[in-house]
Amino acid sequence: MVELYDGPLNVPEILTRWYSQESTSNYGAYIPFVGTVREEGGIEGLSFDVYEPILKSWFDTWVAKVAPFGATLKMAHSCGDVLVHQSSYIAAVFSPKRRVALETIEQFVEDFKASAPIWKYDLINGERIYARERSTAIVGAGLLGAKS
Repeated sequence: MVELYDGPLNVPEILTRWYSQESTSNYGAYIPFVGTVREEGGIEGLSFDVYEPILKSWFDTWVAKVAPFGATLKMAHSCGDVLVHQSSYIAAVFSPKRRVALETIEQFVEDFKASAPIWKYDLINGERIYARERSTAIVGAGLLGAKS
């Protein structure tokens, strides 16, 4: 399940709801990851653009990858502006086994950072400025076969 929200995430509401949804599913482990916008480089916050069709396809690939282990994934991300000290990203793994959940959350969050079609902008003096130095190029993105 991928949930997209305008603005910052309501962390307590989302985590409580996800826990309630899965509380009778007989999972032995529930491991959430909460990403928070931190103060750095004079930013007021971050702003996000999300390409939803590719994000859902990427997420569905992960769901299929963890299904044989009996695990479930959930994810929420912000669109638009998120100020410093607010949350823009939540991921959670529910699994019958603790080791599967621990390994999955680490791999999932790292792959999200490298592969998810989400573009990040710094908010400085009320302006959106592309955060190129803190962005990761998506494999296969850009002009294919272009010659310099």
